[in-house]
Amino acid sequence: MRKNFQRLLLLALFLASFTLICSTSTQQETIPDPVAIGTQRKLLGYVPEAKKAALQNLEDVLLEPPRAASGKSRVYLKRTRYLPDLMGDSLEGYPRRVFIDVGLPEKDGGSGTDWFGKTYPTRNKNFEMYKIETVAEGGPQIEMSDWLRKNVREEEYVVMKAEAEVVEEMVRNKAIILVDELFLECKPQQGNNKRRNRRAYWECLALYGKLRDEGVAVHQWWG
Repeated sequence: MRKNFQRLLLLALFLASFTLICSTSTQQETIPDPVAIGTQRKLLGYVPEAKKAALQNLEDVLLEPPRAASGKSRVYLKRTRYLPDLMGDSLEGYPRRVFIDVGLPEKDGGSGTDWFGKTYPTRNKNFEMYKIETVAEGGPQIEMSDWLRKNVREEEYVVMKAEAEVVEEMVRNKAIILVDELFLECKPQQGNNKRRNRRAYWECLALYGKLRDEGVAVHQWWG
């Protein structure tokens, strides 16, 4: 009788241990993979947490346009907090790094691309440079969304400088997600001079805020 009781006790202990092991194994199998979550969020358009934190540390937006004497971008760039610095990014993990300057030709007042190599923290990595020229006021504007989708990929590192009208088109067509860091050229109106490519300054600030919401590291650009 005692032997039967001992056998039953051992069997009960064995079954209890087996149930505990199975339960633990099941719990381990259902733990989500953080890498998979990150990939899924990227595919669904979510901004990774590390980049969200970096966006909070960008330089403060200017609530008023700077005076003409101090409004040149070479002065403003000294206070710019660049995305690679904020994220501690070596820029090595990208299959391709691209800089795109969208704007007027230099002869018409455009900025060119020389400033990028002199001021941006490229980490001595090669950036492919593109200068896409827009037309003067009154002419048709380029559809940058189509160009971006044909020429860059989401896994590549893309920096761009562009005027507000071009950026708004990319936001409308959801192509802005292909841009990691943006220098936004939004020219405010001056007095009663209401030119087509200029707008009220609050509109520039609203566009800046929308880009931040889209997960773009955006900087104000003063030509």
